[in-house]
Amino acid sequence: MKKIFTIIVLTVFTAILAVSCSKVLITGRSQVLLYDQGQITSLSNQAYIDLMAKSTISSDQRNVRMVKEVGERITGAVANYLKQNGLERELEGIRWQFDVVKSDQVNAFCLPNGNIVFYEGILKITNTPDLVAVVMGHEIAHALAKHGNERMSQEALVGVAGQALSQFVGSESQKTQAIFGLAFNVGSQLGVLLPYSRKHEYEADRLGLIIMAMAGYDINVAPGFWQKMSQGGSNMPEFFSTHPSDERRIQNIMAVIPEALKYSPAK
Repeated sequence: MKKIFTIIVLTVFTAILAVSCSKVLITGRSQVLLYDQGQITSLSNQAYIDLMAKSTISSDQRNVRMVKEVGERITGAVANYLKQNGLERELEGIRWQFDVVKSDQVNAFCLPNGNIVFYEGILKITNTPDLVAVVMGHEIAHALAKHGNERMSQEALVGVAGQALSQFVGSESQKTQAIFGLAFNVGSQLGVLLPYSRKHEYEADRLGLIIMAMAGYDINVAPGFWQKMSQGGSNMPEFFSTHPSDERRIQNIMAVIPEALKYSPAK
């Protein structure tokens, strides 16, 4: 009986992986996405509402304006690129929104639904449009590459040992919500998911530089930005504790610059 059950589970695994395989925009990397975009968007919307209910919008109009202008310029360039290449459906479930939160935290993030939040603390470091674009491009890249869906899918696959996948994938159940929480919790980056997380970070670096270049920003500031952050030592701020900056990462970023420049409107 145990052997038969194992065969059934493996068969379900194979079937779902076969129909759930997708490719990341531009990079072409294969990924498994088990969740419907509607589920991801709904959960992201609720996460955003919960977060903003506990937050205060920044009154620093200069920073608010700069974040919004950079965000709209980058997302506009992305939309144009997707339209020119018949890829508009890549934006399904994504509605870009840009907020600045009153907080000294050095942090920024983008939810899978396109809600982008910068904390005032990070704007003390990213105090020019080009530097804001480095962080903005990176965070937008996570959403475009559907890393949120992929992380949730990884969590589901890790937790599915000995159970049928059908219990994990479907309507917006408590399990789906729990998996969403795990996928966006810092603790979930430990252990088996760590290699995937690093892969996501490097991919977001690459995509982020490309879409930054699409919008006409100076991508040459990116290596210096990450180099500076790598020197934070034990005082590493929140954003960089979840976005580790090491020599390999900086070398990868520098290697991507020639590719990214091909997408610049100046070319």
